[in-house]
Amino acid sequence: MLTIKNVVRFAVAGAFVAVWSLSSAEQVSARPKFPTMMQGVYPKLEEAHGKDGKVTCTTCHPTTEKKKSARNNFGVAVGKFLEKKNETDADKLKEALKKAEKEASATEGKTFGDLLSAGEMPGTDKKAN
Repeated sequence: MLTIKNVVRFAVAGAFVAVWSLSSAEQVSARPKFPTMMQGVYPKLEEAHGKDGKVTCTTCHPTTEKKKSARNNFGVAVGKFLEKKNETDADKLKEALKKAEKEASATEGKTFGDLLSAGEMPGTDKKAN
């Protein structure tokens, strides 16, 4: 039987569940993940580096820094070709990667594209921004 007491109980329980689920939800990024985008584009890099042969975030971010805003020299080169700070357009992200390939790397005489094609990490493990 539906009584005022039962309605209040269900309302309070529903509110509790709603608040709990919203507060425990993970933050979702609207932009595509660069590592996922790079898989398949650079197969040798994918085989040689990362967890289970997958390209990791360390392609653009140094492991020596905790902040995600820190980028190595390759990450800075890619960022230079993005029009917006938090670009979400996958085609523009891929275009920025292709343009960054032509930039000179820290390895003398090699571009980032040369290193990526050879399966070598393109960036250094130092913060560049």
